[in-house]
Amino acid sequence: MIVRRMQPAWVETGSVPLFERHAGGERVILVALDFGTPDFAESVAELRLLAAGAGLDILGEVQGKRSRPDAALFVGSGKADEIAALVAATEADVVIFNHELSPAQERNLEGRLHCRVIDRVSLILDIFARRARSAEGKLQVELAQLQHLSTRLVRGWTHLERQRGGVGMRGPGEKQLETDRRLIGVRVKALRERLAKLGKQRRTQRRSRMRQNVLSVALVGYTNAGKSTLFNALTRAGAYAADQLFATLDTTTRKIYLPQVGEVVLSDTVGFITRLPYDLVAAFRATLEATADADLILHVIDSASPARERQIEAVELVLKEIGADAVPQLRVYNKLDLTGVAPGVGRDEYGKLQSVYVSAQTGAGLELLREALSEILLANRVQDEAGAPDDTSPQTTAHST
Repeated sequence: MIVRRMQPAWVETGSVPLFERHAGGERVILVALDFGTPDFAESVAELRLLAAGAGLDILGEVQGKRSRPDAALFVGSGKADEIAALVAATEADVVIFNHELSPAQERNLEGRLHCRVIDRVSLILDIFARRARSAEGKLQVELAQLQHLSTRLVRGWTHLERQRGGVGMRGPGEKQLETDRRLIGVRVKALRERLAKLGKQRRTQRRSRMRQNVLSVALVGYTNAGKSTLFNALTRAGAYAADQLFATLDTTTRKIYLPQVGEVVLSDTVGFITRLPYDLVAAFRATLEATADADLILHVIDSASPARERQIEAVELVLKEIGADAVPQLRVYNKLDLTGVAPGVGRDEYGKLQSVYVSAQTGAGLELLREALSEILLANRVQDEAGAPDDTSPQTTAHST
């Protein structure tokens, strides 16, 4: 179930109107507004994949065009009535917006639509909560959820404005809203302390590998680009891989052997996505920082996706946010089996490796990738030992298939 079930929406107790959120469920309506952005169609398709990946039953979609969001309802009064009619006709449990809603907009929409309303951020957080497997991954997701929830306490639930009563509690007291904020703050602090401890342990492990002169390579890329499939093909690790968004949340690390280079640590990381919630990036920062410490980044790209250039930009943006944009990078154009393009490598006018074209699913081009890894890592190691400036690292100039 996508959201925790709660009490019915509107309850009158005396003169105080209480707002209890509607129950959640699996039957959903998707809503997307076109504000004139060029990637609108791709964004809607991505929302469908997110909903399907969460195991939801999509009963219908509502789309529209606006120049700007409505302050109260985001979609405007007429479109809200259209959504309400579809909800009533399909008996949907949840309406999911392909946008980020304010707490007030969520509250107003739930009162108007008579069902649960969530936004894109909440859907992504729900998927992360479902998929996290490791203890650290679960802590990171919980931290992101609490940080997101803390913003929803503001004007989102009017019953939280009530003051607690009882013997010794009459008078000013502590409002329920303040209590909830304080409890969330305490839990957030505890989570950050536990994650900091785990992060310290991971940094100690990385320093140990560096002392042993073991090179590290990090796989990054847009979600569903085929990182885990490529990781399994290179390492035979058997990591979970599926044709769905955010199949991998927990970083998996394995060693591979490369001729002339020796053992190399290869890490599979969480996939990125456009408009990735800031709270998630912040919560997973400790995990993603391992990418910034890598000797080489393999940027895995879905060469069959018509939105690959936009996806490349989204990945580069996150890499910059976590301080990994200066790490040498090799672009791996994956899924050649869906494009008909032959395996190969791309070099610039100076002969420097820029990209490799492979199919992780069929294995085509994987030997070229191993040779490229050996060439780059060996060249970097020689230059590091000589103390020379690094001018052979692959650049991040975009290539298209």
